[in-house]
Amino acid sequence: MTKTSSAAASPPESQGGKVVLLTLLGLVVLAAVGYGAAYAVAGEKVPRGAAVAGVKVGGLEPSAAEQRLRDALADREAAPVRVRVADESESLDPTEVGLAVDYEASIEEAGAGRSWRPERLWEYYTGGTAHDAVLDVDDSRLDAAVEAFAERVDQPPVEGAIVFERAQAQPIFPEPGAELDADGSRQAIQEAFLTEDAAELPVDEVPPAVDEQAVRDAMADFVEPALSAPVVVVFDGDTEVRIRPRAYADALSVETVDGEMVPQLNEKALVRGITPAMRTVGRRPRDASFKIVGGEPHVVPARRGVTYDRDELVSQFLDHVTGEGDERRIELAAEVERPKFTTAAARKLGIKEEVSSFTTNFPYAEYRNVNLGRAAQLIDGTVLKPGETFSLNETTGERTAENGFTEGFIISNGVFREDFGGGVSQIATTVFNAAFFAGLEDVEHKPHSFYIDRYPVGREATVAWGAIDLRFRNDTGHGVLIKASVKPSTPGSQGAATVTMYSTKVWDIGTDRSARHNTTQPETRYIDTDDCVANEGYGGFDIDVYRYFRRPGKSEVVKRETISTTYTPSDTVICGPEPGQRQAAGSGDRAGGGGNG
Repeated sequence: MTKTSSAAASPPESQGGKVVLLTLLGLVVLAAVGYGAAYAVAGEKVPRGAAVAGVKVGGLEPSAAEQRLRDALADREAAPVRVRVADESESLDPTEVGLAVDYEASIEEAGAGRSWRPERLWEYYTGGTAHDAVLDVDDSRLDAAVEAFAERVDQPPVEGAIVFERAQAQPIFPEPGAELDADGSRQAIQEAFLTEDAAELPVDEVPPAVDEQAVRDAMADFVEPALSAPVVVVFDGDTEVRIRPRAYADALSVETVDGEMVPQLNEKALVRGITPAMRTVGRRPRDASFKIVGGEPHVVPARRGVTYDRDELVSQFLDHVTGEGDERRIELAAEVERPKFTTAAARKLGIKEEVSSFTTNFPYAEYRNVNLGRAAQLIDGTVLKPGETFSLNETTGERTAENGFTEGFIISNGVFREDFGGGVSQIATTVFNAAFFAGLEDVEHKPHSFYIDRYPVGREATVAWGAIDLRFRNDTGHGVLIKASVKPSTPGSQGAATVTMYSTKVWDIGTDRSARHNTTQPETRYIDTDDCVANEGYGGFDIDVYRYFRRPGKSEVVKRETISTTYTPSDTVICGPEPGQRQAAGSGDRAGGGGNG
């Protein structure tokens, strides 16, 4: 039997594999050593082919590259930036517009920096490209510079329009506007920095809302037809009013709405323009009245009022103003109102001549000018029909600030004090005397409590709202027109109140008076109040006034009247306490009439 060993010799293939493995390991070690050497050489340096803003900085350490870049760009960084916009040129100081170079960031952007990444090493040894400098921009300064250019460049478009004037229409054709591209301008200025090139700032065209054809269409479709002929307004199918283009042209306009030219109507301008043409309609009725021409009264004819719905006319106007023929007719309803006092009724009154006139004078006081003027204004033009009674209080109303009166001196309880309407008794006296000499019936009048020497003695009247009135009745059988006026006083001249009555003369009036009798003496009164008015007293008396009625041109007295008046004394008033007393002695005041002195 044959025995064999268990250990066998190694085959040749296993030894060859070991050799390959060792070789590969050697190559790996060699590559690692070479890669490390490449990394060590590259370090943080800028790739060898790199350039920033045209300055070669490849292969340099970052600090050295940054310094080279600073040295190379120093002059360019300080040079003005040339700008061109809208055919104008200007230079900008980089510092003032907030431009500077960020050198550190620029070198970093060029590829400086240490890295094990293969692509970084590959880029360092084989690559590197041209880069723009990284800028440090102060946005607020740059924006301000761009906005300054925008203010000079920006122009709104000329919008298409149509101008109406004196019944003529003038088209305004649109033109584009201009607007600076702010973002593009900022970019252009930054790009021109560090170069000799000028920054061309972009300007955009701003189109108008409508084009020229839209204006021409509006002229043809709206304006020319609107001004081609009158618009006819027909009331109740028979009364026609022709409104010519010159009356309404200024009320027309054309506005751009959502890209279209739309006709517009100014309602107030239309109403204002057509008012003269519509003078026979659209008005309130007017009563007949009287005016004095050459000293004689003449009737101002009444007129009827014709009203219509103005809003209805306005609402239809644009629909008809561009029509042709009957399409330019607007149908409206009208309402006729007749005057209450007709021309015929005015003429029937027989107001044809002056029958009396009376004037009183008054000293200067501004309150008198105001109060007498206002009372005369309210009385002026009053017409009394036969049998009617005139009331001064009803005619002038309460003497208040709202009614146009002011405060002045009146007589109250026998003394002067201030109240609204002071001085109106001057008008009352003037009216009373005009009525006296016109022969009208005295219904109610009251003299002042004591005599005021600027009034006719025994022939004067006072009034007080709610207490004392002046009333007389027209018993002549004809109408009476009362005209009243006031010539204001001045510091150097008296004023004058005049009342004239017009009618058909029925009476020639004569007058006379008795001597003063039953005289009385004034007292002295002490008044210790804030509204006290001092007064130098004088005596009172009785007097009779006679009125004689004669037919015009006749000497025979048909009737006579007597007016008896008692004037109380005008007491001397001393403002302050009575000697020896602490309080005003007001309890002993003499009772007396009052009124608007």
